[in-house]
Formats: sequence, C-alpha cells, structure tokens
Amino acid sequence: MFEVKNLEDTDLVANPVIAQMSKYDHEQLLFCNDNETGLKAIIAVHNTVLGPALGGTRMWMYSNELEALTDVLRLSRGMTYKNAISGLNLGGGKAVIIGDSRKIKSEALFRRFGKFVNSLGGKYITAEDVGISPLDMTWVSMETNHVVGLPGKSGDPSPVTAYGVYVGMKACAKEQFGSDDLSGKKVAVQGVGHVGEYLVSSLRKEGAEVFISDIHEPTLKRVADQYGATVVGLDEIYDLDMDIYAPCALGATVNDDTLGRLKCSIIAGAANNQLKQEDVHGKAVMDKGIIYAPDFALNAGGVINCYSEVKGFDSAWAMSKAEEIYQTIGNIVRRSSAEGIPAYKIANRMAEERIESIGKVKLPL
Repeated sequence: MFEVKNLEDTDLVANPVIAQMSKYDHEQLLFCNDNETGLKAIIAVHNTVLGPALGGTRMWMYSNELEALTDVLRLSRGMTYKNAISGLNLGGGKAVIIGDSRKIKSEALFRRFGKFVNSLGGKYITAEDVGISPLDMTWVSMETNHVVGLPGKSGDPSPVTAYGVYVGMKACAKEQFGSDDLSGKKVAVQGVGHVGEYLVSSLRKEGAEVFISDIHEPTLKRVADQYGATVVGLDEIYDLDMDIYAPCALGATVNDDTLGRLKCSIIAGAANNQLKQEDVHGKAVMDKGIIYAPDFALNAGGVINCYSEVKGFDSAWAMSKAEEIYQTIGNIVRRSSAEGIPAYKIANRMAEERIESIGKVKLPL
C-alpha cells in the first residue's frame, strides 16, 4: 500500500474525482489512454489565472491509478504556488505517465502524449521531470509546440534549481545564525542526482562540511570522491549532528519518525512535498525552532529556467531571477517568525495574494 499524503488518498476513495477537483480548485483533468503505444497518463491543470499552466511530466511506476491521481493533483497545485510566489506569469499544471521509465519508453508513446498535450491548446505547457529525459521531450515536441526544456534551448534546469536552493539556504542561515556564511556548517544532502550534485558543489566551494546519501551507489561514490563529501547511510542521515538538512530526493521525509531524530536548525532542500502532512509537520518543525524553507519557493529555479525559454530570455536572466529566491525565502522566514505562523502557511498566503491581486487586474472592463 502507498502512503496517505497531504491531499488525502482517503479523500479520493470516499469522494468522486470532480469533488476533489473542486476541493483543491483544479480547473481541468485530462485522462489519457492509448492501447497501441501503452500510454496511460493524467494531465492536471490547477490554475491559469496568471498564465498558461506550466509543469513537468513525471514518469513513475505507480502502485495504481489512484496513487497517480493523488500525485498529479498535489504536484499541479504545488506548481501554481511555485510559479506565483516566484513572480512568474504562469499558472500551475502537471502530468504523470504511469509506467516504468526503464521499460516502456518509446518514440510512439511520447508522440502520442504530445498529441494529448496539444489538444489543450496551450493551456498546459509541459517539460521534463522525474523519469523523463530531454530526448523524451524532443519526441513530445514533434506533436506540440507547448513544451520547454528542449536540447539546445534552456537546457538542463538542474544548475538553476540548485542555485536557487543554495541561495535560499543562505537566506535561512542569515536568519538562524545571524550570517549567511555557510563555511564550516554541517549540511546533509539527501539525494545527489543532478540537482543534489550541483548543490554539493556550491556548498563545498564555500567550505561547508557536506554529508551525502543516495540509493545509487556509483553516483554516491563519484560525488563523494569528486567533491570531498562524506557518505552516510540512507537511514543514518536522520541521526546526524548537523546544522542543515537538505532533502533533495523523495518527498515526505519530514514526518513523525524523522522529526524526533533530526538534529538540525534548518531544513532547506530541493525535494517536493517534504512535509508528510503540512498542517501537522509544518507546525511541529516551527515548534522545534527549526527554520523550514517551503520547498515550492526554494526549488523554483527549474521553472524559472523553463519560463526563460517560454519568454525567450537567456540563461543569465534565469540565474539572476533565481537569485531572488534569497529575498523570497528571507521574507517568508521573517513573516513566519513575526506572526507565529508556520512557514509553509506564509508561503501559501504570499502565493495566493499574488494570484488574487493579478486576478483582479484581468477582470473584464
């Protein structure tokens, strides 16, 4: 069985899909099936007040369709908040393809998916996400223009994502320690894929002491050797004496079990949906005196990179925009402290305030 998450899986069992769309303010769901290519996918458009819904496509071997639906609803809603709080003129959407990315990929499958994306007429713009490569997106682009992150254009978003996480982490350090200098700080990076590795590189260049864990042993060893990081076990990472915990792999790692073990002052990482239950664990983190950088605000560098492609901006613009994450995270943390409200609620509120204000601008005369 899969875990119950913030957007409750039990809700979906008890209530019709449209009721859940209404509850979380989703505009549209598109269920995609093609027996010839083996495509089974869901596209979720959460909100288009600020602009077309942009969000990546994830390919994952979900336990069942209900788990896939839960994921796409949560992720698309998160993209709305991420794009809004980052000051981008984009709404939020997401797509999931059900299947093992190591076994069922084909040109035909992705081109068929591209046709489904195209059927939305630009309301949804897709990009790569977990389990998807630039080549896959190239196949999608053969059937639709509503795709970004293609080779030769904005390219790999990982460096921009990692840079945003890095500067946001420094903003947290400024509030927690009185200085944003990370030299000498002990940072545990959980997951050293593309984003995690770039983050490790930046941290080591500044002189931080870095601990790393990952399920992929060859990558773990290479990153450890290349950057001088210390390898720790997958479970051991939660018990480290550390200053900063940086989850950069799976979500929901801040939960009832780990919160009793984490010995850190800051949680700031690239993973999505780090709090297993926002209302429970967001408050618990604050009560422990830990500064939490809301993930959708911190890891926005990737969508900033995609937005630069949509608008025709260069990579320098994307990095400059990602640097603004320092100020965004600082504002969230300070408001959280001043108002005694968990940081995730402050971040949600800031995103909602922008959507509401721009929504008024777009009202017809």
